[in-house]
This record gives sequence, structure tokens and C-alpha cells, in this order.
Amino acid sequence: MTTRSSWDDAYAEGMRSPWDIGRPQPAFTRLADRGLLSGHVLDAGCGTGEQALLAASRGANATGVDGSPRAIGLARAKAAARNLAARFEVADVRTLDPAGIAADTVIDCGLFHVFGDQDRARYVASLASVLPPGGTCYLMCFSDREPAGFGPRRVSQDELRSAFRDGWDVTGIEAGVFELNPGLPIAAAQAWLATIRRT
Repeated sequence: MTTRSSWDDAYAEGMRSPWDIGRPQPAFTRLADRGLLSGHVLDAGCGTGEQALLAASRGANATGVDGSPRAIGLARAKAAARNLAARFEVADVRTLDPAGIAADTVIDCGLFHVFGDQDRARYVASLASVLPPGGTCYLMCFSDREPAGFGPRRVSQDELRSAFRDGWDVTGIEAGVFELNPGLPIAAAQAWLATIRRT
């Protein structure tokens, strides 16, 4: 797994991280438009906070967590500038503390695919510790439909279903895209958007 300092480097002043497009990913805007980002929303691996801030702007009690202190600082600054009451904390998403986080809904926008197999299992268990039965996780990851080359590990639908087989129900996986910053080898990346419920 990438270290905290290297994630911090991705958010250095003047850097444009491929995934940090300065607005929510359209797939999550569509979820918000349908009223699905409501109640207590946890944005796991929130980066600079765009998805959590989207949820907060629609009335959710939103919390974003990320391993990068620099990203969390930028997210807090955005929340203040936009006068939104979202909370942002530095945390390891593989070891979330259920006592400190309440969630009805979890957002994962581009985090799952960075994990190797062992960390993937720890991450799923960590999410299960903070999301009660009946809660929903909306997870968007790089898809195996994306050709090899630029970007992180590709994920298949079977891998998603296998990772969330115990204590979860993968109720849907739909094709989508990640919008990326201009100037990269690709303008957008093929993605899966999974809807996963705790059982």
C-alpha cells in the first residue's frame, strides 16, 4: 500500500492529482440528486473532500476520512470557504474506530482499487465495523474494462463480489467513468459503480 507521506506528496502545493478534479465525480452527483447521500455519510478516502462536501450541501451529516493530513487540511479549507458543516479527520480507513464514526451510508470514490489483497480485506472489515446492517456503500473503482497502462490496479465485478461476500449484499454494479484532470494520458477512465448493502 502507498505510504501516508506519498499520499501527502500527491496533494503538494501546485500539484494536480489525477483524481482531484475540483468537483464531485458526476456519478456521485447523480446519487445525491436521487437523495441517496443522506443521513450520516462517511466518505472513506475522501481526498480533498468533494464527495463529502456534496453530501453536506444536500443536508447530510458528512464526515470525510483520509490518510493524508495535507488532503484533510485542503478539505477543511473548502468546507470553511463554502460554509458547509462537514467534518474531516485524518484516519487509516483500514482501522476505523466505530466509537468515533457513525454512518448510514459510505462513499468510496477511487479508494478500493489502491489496495492489495490483504489490505482490501482489512478495509472491507473496517467498513463493516462502522456501517450497521441496512446501511449502504456506494463504491466507484477502476474497472477491468480500462486497457492496461496508466492508472491503478483494475478491478473485475467478480473481485468486488468476492471482497464483499461475507456480511454484505452487492445489489448492483454498473459501468461508469472517472473524470480525470486534463493533460493526462487519458481524459477519463472506465469504472464500476457498485451498490453494496450491509446484511
